[in-house]
Amino acid sequence: MTTTRGAATSDAKTFSVPAGELRYLDTGALDTGEVERTVVFVHGNPASSLEFAPAIEQLRDRYRCIAPDHLGFGASDRPTDWDYLPTSHAANLALLLDHLDLTRVALVVGDWGGPIGLSWALANPDRVERLVITNTWLWPVNRSPYYQGFSKFMGGPIGKMLIRHRNFFARNVVRSAWGTRTPLTDELHQQFTDQHPDKAERKGMWVFPREITTKGTSAWLASLWQQRDRFNPMSIEVLWGMKDVAFRTDVLEHWVDAFPHAHTTRLDDVGHFVALEAPDQLVKAITAGERT
Repeated sequence: MTTTRGAATSDAKTFSVPAGELRYLDTGALDTGEVERTVVFVHGNPASSLEFAPAIEQLRDRYRCIAPDHLGFGASDRPTDWDYLPTSHAANLALLLDHLDLTRVALVVGDWGGPIGLSWALANPDRVERLVITNTWLWPVNRSPYYQGFSKFMGGPIGKMLIRHRNFFARNVVRSAWGTRTPLTDELHQQFTDQHPDKAERKGMWVFPREITTKGTSAWLASLWQQRDRFNPMSIEVLWGMKDVAFRTDVLEHWVDAFPHAHTTRLDDVGHFVALEAPDQLVKAITAGERT
């Protein structure tokens, strides 16, 4: 069975960035004059825009939905000589969203999509009305033994070899981070594994874990977290999979302590991939402004 790669659909568009072509989904209520909000979805590792397909299907009649594939993921280009640093992904996303000149954005982020997407929100607080934060972080974790161990293994020589030759991150790490509410069927798992068929094009999957605790990325995360007060005027929904082995309860509590005005929903039987494991709850978080 062949699974579609990311934004490779009839609603996909292409945007040129310095290192290649970004594909992004741009669909929904575009020209009706009744668009309430634009929803921007930013994925992490080793996902793609396909992660958000179930939610987009429910939202597209009322919202403009935009979901890019980072370089190296989904249907976007996979340059083998690019650095794949989180800051570089963030720069690409900023180029795209600035080009689209979006306003009234509801920004949905998870995993590395958190720092990447939230960096744009910090730079453009007047364009963002709502943040929907699923399992992610925005501060340095380089002093955490837990993240140090994961980063050194998955981003080191052994992890690089496993990812390159055995597609280990998509095949194994995804399975370990999945919850129990929604079974990880072969079809769902193929959304991760089938988009990385060529071992020469898997660089993005091992650079991300390496960068969790590097000096440069930690400094970038610290600079973002120092600006977090810019989020205070925004409506914030925190939707958290409690069975996630990557971002555990202590990370959730860090968000809650920093933003006590946020509305927080804990999903006891959901793991790391909230958008696929609990799409109905994600849609409720995105549309929560309708009840206020």
